[in-house]
Amino acid sequence: MKVLRHNAYICAQLNKMALPQQQKYMPPKVIAVSTRFLVSRRLEGVARFTLETLQRITPNHPEHRFVFLFERPYSAEFIFSDNITPKVVFPPARHPFLWYWWFEWSIPRILRQVKADVFLSPDGFCSLSTPVKTAMVVHDIAFEHYPEQVPFLARKYYARFSGQYARRANRLVAVSEYTKQDLVNTYGISPQKIEVVYNGVNSIYMPLTVAQQQAVQQQYAGGNPYFLFVGAIHPRKNLANILRAFDQLKAGGNCNALFLVAGRQAWQCHDAMEVYQNMQHKNAVRFLGHLQQEELAQLMGGALALVYASVFEGFGIPIVEAMCAETAVITSDASSMPEVAGNAALLTNPHSPESICAAMQQLFFNAGLRNSLIEKGRLQRTRFSWDESAKKLWQSVENLL
Repeated sequence: MKVLRHNAYICAQLNKMALPQQQKYMPPKVIAVSTRFLVSRRLEGVARFTLETLQRITPNHPEHRFVFLFERPYSAEFIFSDNITPKVVFPPARHPFLWYWWFEWSIPRILRQVKADVFLSPDGFCSLSTPVKTAMVVHDIAFEHYPEQVPFLARKYYARFSGQYARRANRLVAVSEYTKQDLVNTYGISPQKIEVVYNGVNSIYMPLTVAQQQAVQQQYAGGNPYFLFVGAIHPRKNLANILRAFDQLKAGGNCNALFLVAGRQAWQCHDAMEVYQNMQHKNAVRFLGHLQQEELAQLMGGALALVYASVFEGFGIPIVEAMCAETAVITSDASSMPEVAGNAALLTNPHSPESICAAMQQLFFNAGLRNSLIEKGRLQRTRFSWDESAKKLWQSVENLL
């Protein structure tokens, strides 16, 4: 009996010694998430980040309850796991006045109802009217640098609230080191408050075989090689200067390439369309409209090069998508793009059509340079993974629980 008691005592002491090394038990928590950008067949930048991270986070943490807050009737495709409770929150926040209503009146009310422990906002907005701990993702603050490219009421709203949101949030997530530093410099945010979580890339972006490339070129470009632009037609995306550059390239002769534009027409697209109408070689330009990821992946894999020479980006997902499709990249020497591209792209001055044209000339006439950039892209693309993005985003949320 004494031996048994002694053994029990030893075991108890060993358990006490091991306890600090064990994972700390965390009771189930309620995480409310703004999912207002999750709209079927309209998944662009912010929505893509929201989708790719949440569809990994929620099934990986069945111990917690997630409340998804939509602003309109939602699709079942966005209910990724059984621990998600979807709620439609009135009103549909599609106007600056309704943004205020949604975030300052409706969101505080619903957070109280669901007894939320944390509010996660992947879209750069949060509520100033709730005590709930908040993690907010900032994709860019482009409006601070190019306010003229934002509609009047939205510009006034951003100017009034964006800085307040950044200071109110308990934790900030920036999608690039550039965006992190932009928040520090513009709003005076402490760097210790900001985590960098890169975007990832969809696995459907992959190299095509030669036969597949030829089929895509035949379908979209009559069998000709083509440069590809991906993104909304908006001043920040710089399509006007890119088209000027392509016109210069064609005017130089000996170039049978076409230029394909994959993206919807957004606000203030008239400058780009006016440039297009006045092009000498506008017959070599084709507008494809907004495409779904599957079709876009095929187009990317068949392109001679991606031309992504924006004037400003918070990240620039198409740069990494092109690298995964093993397509050469031309991008800008501005904002986050050199950080994302590394040494695996030609960098240009986005304000100079001549600079962009020179890069297009190099890639059209120099297959060796294209192959060199593709090879460097194979290494650069390994820095970006949605699995890693989801893991780091969850760590920021978990720090608030």
